[in-house]
Amino acid sequence: MTEEQLAFSDATTLGSLIAAKKVSSVELTKMYLARLEKYGRTYGAVVTIMHDRAMREARSADRELAAGKSRGPLHGVPYGVKDLLAAAGAPTTWGAAPYRNQVFRYDATVVQKLRAAGGVLLAKLAMVELAGGFGYDDADASFTGPGRTPWNRDYWSGGSSSGPGAAVAAGLVGFAIGSETNGSIMAPAAYCGVTGLRPTYGRVSRHGAMALMWTSDKLGPLCRSARDSELVLRAIAGHDPADRTSLDAPFPKVRGRKPKIGVLARSTERIMPAVANNFMVSLEVLRELADVVTNVALPRGNYGATFEAIFNGECASVFRDLVESGKSRELQSTDDRLGGYQVYNALAVDYVDGMRRRTMLNEAVGKAFAGYDAIVHPTRSTVSYPVGIKFEKAYPAKYNGVTGLGSPGNLAGLPEISVPNGFGDHNLPTGLAMMGRAWGEMQITQIAKAYQARTKFHTMHPKLVVV
Repeated sequence: MTEEQLAFSDATTLGSLIAAKKVSSVELTKMYLARLEKYGRTYGAVVTIMHDRAMREARSADRELAAGKSRGPLHGVPYGVKDLLAAAGAPTTWGAAPYRNQVFRYDATVVQKLRAAGGVLLAKLAMVELAGGFGYDDADASFTGPGRTPWNRDYWSGGSSSGPGAAVAAGLVGFAIGSETNGSIMAPAAYCGVTGLRPTYGRVSRHGAMALMWTSDKLGPLCRSARDSELVLRAIAGHDPADRTSLDAPFPKVRGRKPKIGVLARSTERIMPAVANNFMVSLEVLRELADVVTNVALPRGNYGATFEAIFNGECASVFRDLVESGKSRELQSTDDRLGGYQVYNALAVDYVDGMRRRTMLNEAVGKAFAGYDAIVHPTRSTVSYPVGIKFEKAYPAKYNGVTGLGSPGNLAGLPEISVPNGFGDHNLPTGLAMMGRAWGEMQITQIAKAYQARTKFHTMHPKLVVV
């Protein structure tokens, strides 16, 4: 295989090649380290490349395999993590200048679990500063600069998992770990043309990860295929005593019956024509493999305001010291420098009322979607935003439709997957999102795998440049 073929192979394929001794972990690791050096900063994808650790882990993986020991399908596969996850001895910057020298002496639980599965940690990948906690409104919201989609580097890779999305799309890592509080896996998955999986809240331990909104934060994979996302999720899932919200929830077996899919009502209103067209074509593919019911309505409720009230209170608590010390003035984005003071002034009564409303909204969402294996919608209403322009000015207001289930899904802690489903303006990818029931990751990944068996978008990759 050529370097390009290897670099853009999915993790499942890479693991099989390593197991068959057709390529070594050391060979793959050297290749990805070189690609990270060559392309990582061109696309704003990387913060720290961990050469020494990566080579140690790769050599160990090869030695174990030579001795007849395999840790599983990810044995020897190189990967990267969003830079809000601790990795012993390496800076964990949270994408923000005030924390650029922050170093932890331990690995986050997710990193520990991937090491136990035989994964090789290559790099800490870039992110929007503080994972977007203070309300940024442009792509240049990290001390490493804007993340750029490898399909067109004049456009954003999406936030806040900007580096993981770009690194996977550019073939710089075998897979990556991102995080989502309210769209931070789904957006880069869509804008970079990769597969992103947001697990059920509590499925994956967050020990060693930066907190933002602890009643909503989730860690999940960004990969080149849906089968990869399932494979990685199984490796990182499970209870962790260091995170009391994590659970050993089982992965229910997917029954042989035809899945039932609901199409979110009004999800193609006021969105970019190419996004709407790609979604309608995707529905035709889904009809080949599932019973599809159109116009499934989201229960009425002020989801956005409810999410914001809870988010502001929890984010203010997390970053209280940063705001009170005045160090928030060191942040890159002008909006973030001011936004910290806005969340800091959140009212306790708004937080409490938000938590009360959340319970009622979550019950309504659960009842409305109970009969479906997945609710589908376009992941985003437009293709990616151009770098250097405020998001609100990037596209006409007529494209500001609410296509998705971001706030409702994240309030309820429900799983969702986004897969690439075509291209729009400026050679930019679009995404198809599928939200499932709590603990229903296997149902939605099964549908996503069946969709990808009938399409080729997940196998396409961009032509890279060096700047």
